[in-house]
Amino acid sequence: MSTKISLIGLGNLLLSDEGIGVHIVTELQKNYEFPEELSVIDGGTLGLDLLPLIEGQEKIIFIDAADLQKEPGTLAIIEDENLPSFLAPKLSLHHVGLADLLFASTFQGNKPAKVVLIGIQPEKMEVGLSLSDTLTQKMPEFIEFIIKKLGEWNIQIKKKAEESSLVLSNSFGNCGN
Repeated sequence: MSTKISLIGLGNLLLSDEGIGVHIVTELQKNYEFPEELSVIDGGTLGLDLLPLIEGQEKIIFIDAADLQKEPGTLAIIEDENLPSFLAPKLSLHHVGLADLLFASTFQGNKPAKVVLIGIQPEKMEVGLSLSDTLTQKMPEFIEFIIKKLGEWNIQIKKKAEESSLVLSNSFGNCGN
C-alpha cells in the first residue's frame, strides 16, 4: 500500500508560536508509529515546493498557526471549499504559499479529494525558538485532536514503545577477599 494521506506541519520555527505545525509534527514523529498509507511531513515554510509531495494524495491535513480571532491555543478545522476564503487574509508569508499550493494543485488536476487545515491561534509571533507557555501546555490536546481526526479517516497511529534502559549489573560482585 502506498502513501495516500499526508499530515503536513507548517510554520516558521524562528517565530515562536508561528512554528506550531512543525512542532506538532516533530512531536508526533518522535513519539508515534505511522501506518504505511500515512506520510508525516515537516513542511516548514516550503509553500509551492510542497507540490510534488501532495501529488497523488487522497487526503491532506495541514497544521498551522492561524489568526482565528480567538483565545490563544484555540483550535479550528477549516475544510475544502472554506479554505480559499480563510486563507485570503494572510497571517504569514507561508499562508500565501499554502493558498498558491492549493491553487496550483487544482490547476494541475492533482488536488487531493479532501484538504483540511487545522488552525491553531498563536499567542506570540515574535522572534524566538520556543512556543508560548499556552501552546506548550496544550500540546497533548493538539496531538490527541489530530490522532482523533486521523482515526475518522481510518488511520490508526500508535505510541512508540518506551525504550527500555539497558541496566548493566555488576556481575563480578564482591570478587576476591
